[in-house]
Amino acid sequence: QAQLVESGGGLVQPGGSLRLSCVASKSILSRYTMGWYRQAPGKQRELVAFITSGSVTVYADSVKGRSTLSRDFAKNTMSLQMNSLKSEDTAVYYCNARDPIERDVDIWGQGTQVTVSS
Repeated sequence: QAQLVESGGGLVQPGGSLRLSCVASKSILSRYTMGWYRQAPGKQRELVAFITSGSVTVYADSVKGRSTLSRDFAKNTMSLQMNSLKSEDTAVYYCNARDPIERDVDIWGQGTQVTVSS
């Protein structure tokens, strides 16, 4: 079974909002660095945002100011709230978890499609 399960993708109009969720174990959620990457067709995968076990959050410039990354331990979920969506946000979004100590441990979700279009 997958260790990271993503949901929340879909079709959204420009200017709209979307909330992506990634379900993980409590251990991963609390101890690992977790984040979201995205990949558009013909482009390389890029970092969107990540949060460390110490709750340090970093956002890519392209989403800074209109995105919020958070963790909900009651639901074992990391979520990315994205507002003011643009066509440039269209991509497959992947949840990622990485052990900051055992750095070879790098877990990926299956991806969820986000399409921003009229």
